[in-house]
Amino acid sequence: MKVAGFSFVRNAIKYDYPIVEAITSILPVCDEFIVAVGNSEDATLELIKSIPSEKIKIIETVWDDSLREGGRVLAVETDKALHAISADADWAFYIQGDEVVHEKYLDEIKKAMLQWKDDTKVDGLLFNYRHFYGSYDYVADAPNWYRKEIRIIRPSAAVYSYKDAQGFRKNDNKVLNVKLLNAFVHHYGWVKKPEIMQQKQENFHKLWHDDNWVEKNIPKQPAFDYSNINSLTAFTETHPEVMKERIEKSNWQFDYDLSYKNYSLKDRLKLIIENLCGYRIGEYKNYRII
Repeated sequence: MKVAGFSFVRNAIKYDYPIVEAITSILPVCDEFIVAVGNSEDATLELIKSIPSEKIKIIETVWDDSLREGGRVLAVETDKALHAISADADWAFYIQGDEVVHEKYLDEIKKAMLQWKDDTKVDGLLFNYRHFYGSYDYVADAPNWYRKEIRIIRPSAAVYSYKDAQGFRKNDNKVLNVKLLNAFVHHYGWVKKPEIMQQKQENFHKLWHDDNWVEKNIPKQPAFDYSNINSLTAFTETHPEVMKERIEKSNWQFDYDLSYKNYSLKDRLKLIIENLCGYRIGEYKNYRII
């Protein structure tokens, strides 16, 4: 079995993306790893080159900054990396620059890839998600956060990154048939120093909207206000080992009253139904579990 990891990145240092941790977290189950490094304003290229692994192959890219609708440029960059993996790869393992997989799941992931390698009805493997918010101690749990997404796909010319690169689809806009893994992706995109988080918000929304929208909708302030969140839960498990040094260096304080729940009536009804029968009304699902 041959597994190719792939990712894309730009301005990882400027916006404090844990891209090294992301790549390193899944390298043990990959035979090669393609990183599409975009034209950056910092030393992102040198950072990726510093990862001590012969598995890593870098392709340098130039982002089309005119693609400002729906985050389309993110999918374009994802596809550049996907198309560069070896033709004989059985699986392609995707990881974004703010996602990390705990080492305790790697055996389970490898087992699943072996189990479904020759079953062509299975287009990909689906992961559960934990979205950390504010600090490494809290996880967002409101209904608006996605709970699952595809991160391993069977590579082919028919498969492509969908919309803003959150997931994948195949020819004729069909969703992928997937198997759900007993494994989580730790999403750290909302855990940064407040000043850097504010800069990221101002820049990131330019991938979705024009300057007028950004000017009207993104507050101009020196630091991001993490208190504007409807619900969090405490994280009581362990973080991936590759995140240890980054977590120890975190130098800002964020405390949250876990009893505070600022749900809309719609979300309260969703949660009542979900607690009763396990079904979340209106949940976004860009996949079909088989």
